[in-house]
Amino acid sequence: ENRPIPEPGPNEVLLRMHSVGICGSDVHYWQHGRIGDFVVKNPMVLGHEASGTVVKVGSGVTHLKPGDRVAIEPGVPREVDEFCKTGRYNLSPTIFFCATPPDDGNLCRYYKHSASYCYKLPDSVTFEEGALIEPLSVGIHACKRAGVTLGSKVFVSGSGPIGLVNVIVAKMMGAAAVVVTDLSASRLQKAKEVGADFIIQVKNETPQEVASKVESVLGCMPEITVECTGVQACIQAGIYATRSGGTLVLVGLGPEMVTVPIVNAAVREVDIRGIFRYCNTWPVAIALLASKRINVKPLVTHRFPLEKALEAFETTKKGEGVKVMLKCDPTDQSP
Repeated sequence: ENRPIPEPGPNEVLLRMHSVGICGSDVHYWQHGRIGDFVVKNPMVLGHEASGTVVKVGSGVTHLKPGDRVAIEPGVPREVDEFCKTGRYNLSPTIFFCATPPDDGNLCRYYKHSASYCYKLPDSVTFEEGALIEPLSVGIHACKRAGVTLGSKVFVSGSGPIGLVNVIVAKMMGAAAVVVTDLSASRLQKAKEVGADFIIQVKNETPQEVASKVESVLGCMPEITVECTGVQACIQAGIYATRSGGTLVLVGLGPEMVTVPIVNAAVREVDIRGIFRYCNTWPVAIALLASKRINVKPLVTHRFPLEKALEAFETTKKGEGVKVMLKCDPTDQSP
């Protein structure tokens, strides 16, 4: 609250923040102070799922003006390296990323950001939808990496926010059937709400038994599995479930070392692919939201003003609801 309002550089904009979603990684940094090699050494502002209004533009900015409503892509390359040149800037080792140590995030009243990574929102897209483009982008990138296309049979493991956006995107990209697994009955109901064709509540089945259930409800083994939990048993189930010649995309991050039936995957030519965040997804997501081709509004289950940020984080930590959204602009009275 007491931080000075930053001044934008020549290619930056100053934003009055509006909606900021809380991600599992925000909670993890808050609780544990690190994720893998990323360690919080100094106080850090959280938040990377965000939208806001431009209040000031740098001297070199021509495509935005004060008053524009924008969605913020949190990853900004610091240099034009080999990854940027090939269009995979998300893999740039020196990338700036909101709320990844030591870079501050945007859960605050005012925030400055690279203008090239702020995308104007059409009038038909709300601030909340703009903030949801960040998790939605993970689904777009994952489904692209997986090769989802017309008629695909898809298995999504996990029905948290990232599992749900993968269901939404897979259906939009033409998947004929999507089956979702999770421990939580309420989260599976949310998966049904956003378009899942089949849901399976996992209790204490073995990975092979989960794979068998997936095949049973689909009527065949899925060509594509999108694993969104990072849990060892779920990765194992993903390998067993995927049809020979198919693709398993690992989205969820768990322990550094996991034991998996790699020979099973190898001899059946199951391709295992990773994803790291996303790239080149904001224009696609904005077009889909503006045209009403997809609906992400059901993902938001809780809303808090910035003053109640601690309560919002506690709600996310407890796993209540799906997506918790913080409202940073006290003057805004919209629903």
